[in-house]
Amino acid sequence: MTTIVAWIQERLPVPAGALRELTNEPVPNHLKKWWFALGGTPAYLFVVQIVTGILLAVYYESSTSSAYDSVRAITQNVSFGWFLRGLHKWGATLMIAAVILHQMRVYFTGAYRKPREINWMVGMTILICTLMLGFTGYSLVYEQLSYWGATVAANITGSVPVVGDFLRTMLLGADTYSRQTLPRFFILHAAVLPVALILLLVIHIGIIRLQGVTELQFEGEDKAERKHFNFFPDHLYTELMVGLTLMIVLSVLATVYPVTVGPRANPLVTPEVIKPEWFFYVTFRWLKLFSGTFAVLSTGLIVFTMYCWPFIDDWIRRKTRYTEASVWIGIVAVLSIIGLTMWEALVTH
Repeated sequence: MTTIVAWIQERLPVPAGALRELTNEPVPNHLKKWWFALGGTPAYLFVVQIVTGILLAVYYESSTSSAYDSVRAITQNVSFGWFLRGLHKWGATLMIAAVILHQMRVYFTGAYRKPREINWMVGMTILICTLMLGFTGYSLVYEQLSYWGATVAANITGSVPVVGDFLRTMLLGADTYSRQTLPRFFILHAAVLPVALILLLVIHIGIIRLQGVTELQFEGEDKAERKHFNFFPDHLYTELMVGLTLMIVLSVLATVYPVTVGPRANPLVTPEVIKPEWFFYVTFRWLKLFSGTFAVLSTGLIVFTMYCWPFIDDWIRRKTRYTEASVWIGIVAVLSIIGLTMWEALVTH
């Protein structure tokens, strides 16, 4: 081992002390708990998505005439294709859930406050990119529900004032679902969004490295009692254990609940029930409750408010005596999201 290290250092003359200082930053003791270290979970799942996505792309054909048949061939004919699809599908589900939970943890611990406002906005952009990855990936199967789900999403996009028609045309390649639509979804899903997500993660992690991990003080804990441990190898071991656990969970889900192939997309037959994936249930139910323009504008306002929340929270804390009003607002928001999601999940039409 000493010989190998000496060989590497001779060709890459990086001082060992500088390397330790770069990778071995002490992190707060609360990161030993999974709930406070959720950032590594979606990052690991993203790696799983990249690997399984590349393997699936070898057999996938992004055209309306052959996409469905290629997905069915992957599922039924390719060796372990059903397992790869299962890993990819369940990995996407867990990745989206992990990013949402991570944003919730950051919100409820106030880790978005000064000087971390920019990183909160970067995290919000990561969340939106992750949701878009889920949407475009679901649309690539070219099943009946994925086709009509994409059609409904495009129509909703078209109802955005001023820029709606332009955005819909950019998404579909025409005024309606056409031969250009599926290749655009594939490029977005396999190239544009992953590259954007990688760049955002680099920025996100870089800011964390510059600012350090948020120090949380728990009830009854003195500052003198706060402990730290090294990122490498201690925290890395924790992340590796989480990764191994996730791999087992993904393997079980892909085996016990394998991904199937639904009916082929038929533009001439509208399904009785059109539902998106679970992570869009809340938006779908909201759009059903109100008229098109109001629903779209209010959704945009909610997203804009989430982006600006660090500044809104700072204003509330300065102007009122409710220093932790954000906690109660967050509780109401989470209960509303759960309620709307369950509502949409339970109704049949």
